Amino acid sequence: MEIVVQSSKVVKPAYGEGSTPAVDVVIPLTVFDEVHDEYMSSIHGFHSPSPTPAALEAGLARALAEYREWAGRLIAADGSSAAGRRALLLNDAGVRFVEATAGIALEAAMPLLLQPAAARRLHPSGEGAEELMLVQVTRFACGSLVVGHTMHHAVGDGFAMCQCLLAWGQCTRGATVDPVPVHDRESFFLPRHPPRVEFDHRGTEFKVPNDNDDDDEKKSPPRAADNDVVVTHKVRFSREFISDLKSRASAAATTLRPYTTMQCLVAHLWRCVTRARGLDGGEATTTLHMAVNGRARMRSPRVPQGYTGNVVLWAHPAATARELLAGPLGRAAELIRREVARVDDAYFRSFIDFIGSGAVEEEGLEPMSDAAESPDVEVYCLYRIPFYDLDFGGGRQFLYMPSNQPVDGAVYILPLCPQGDGSVEALVSLYSRAMDAFKDCCFSLMVPDILL
Repeated sequence: MEIVVQSSKVVKPAYGEGSTPAVDVVIPLTVFDEVHDEYMSSIHGFHSPSPTPAALEAGLARALAEYREWAGRLIAADGSSAAGRRALLLNDAGVRFVEATAGIALEAAMPLLLQPAAARRLHPSGEGAEELMLVQVTRFACGSLVVGHTMHHAVGDGFAMCQCLLAWGQCTRGATVDPVPVHDRESFFLPRHPPRVEFDHRGTEFKVPNDNDDDDEKKSPPRAADNDVVVTHKVRFSREFISDLKSRASAAATTLRPYTTMQCLVAHLWRCVTRARGLDGGEATTTLHMAVNGRARMRSPRVPQGYTGNVVLWAHPAATARELLAGPLGRAAELIRREVARVDDAYFRSFIDFIGSGAVEEEGLEPMSDAAESPDVEVYCLYRIPFYDLDFGGGRQFLYMPSNQPVDGAVYILPLCPQGDGSVEALVSLYSRAMDAFKDCCFSLMVPDILL
């Protein structure tokens, strides 16, 4: 798939009539922003007719007037060049805007998009970039359009990124930006005095550099062959399959409250990945790392849905591979429900106080940012993030796909399919030697239990 770049420029906020805001405003990153130092990328596909690059550029400029942080730059909070706390400089330096063309129809390119090398041609790279947001609009021979974006995670989480993109679509259509973005990065996350650190955040959110875990031997997986590669498979679960999955999981529930779609689906995928890796019967501890959005969990004060930064921590349900596969599906769903429920307002506030206590600096702790590889699984639930509402004027997108470098054990639960048929799609990345086994069991309601 040959992509030809036609132009590359910087787009700055367009404020229209009225006063222009100051360009020397410095906003310190929050405790939730600071743990991120990477870019996130996705691609979005639109059928013809679609707006011209000029219309997209103008809409982006208007959206950036509402979402100035994406047109800013990251700097040291104290103005020095030394490593340490970072801040956002709202200097309106702009975002990268790339216009490109492809010589084939988008339908012909679709099978290639699960290949990282092909997908990465549809969005700019963040490597070495100073921009916090980089976008590429690629026109295919059939008239379809792919919009690819690369956005810095320190500025905002997936929900915040989506809100900015939706505003871009609204501004391109001439609509009012809704919801109104909330830029206050201070009031919601103030530490308490005195601090109340009620949970242990070492080994969950933070680690000692080069610290050897006592459980290393239990967690050490069989290594992949030197010539093995991580591949990504897209799987769609029908509404009927999900209904059967929920019935099976809830049949063994210890409470009257049934398990949710996400609890059941994530439990099923966790078991399938563990089985496919050949860990059945082993005592290796497999941990499911699952992102938890704090917007619906934090109280006093509540964090509004329009908040533009990061509000994510992680739940970490764990079991030995033997326990996970020997028990029923409902047991895995219960583990997930219990651990996600623990990441509540008290846990978020404890995390804020832990950072404010100075323990991170005193102990030289680092964020737990290691990629989850075998025997662990890392799940990103994008199910409720409204990416499919993105519309630049020619209709909503029909394709959404994250486009990061695949990592063994990474699972993306994609937003609700636009067909509205109740199906749910997931992207699963595994070493190729495990992928065939995963495909064999992912549509089976009876993931083979191990022999006790």
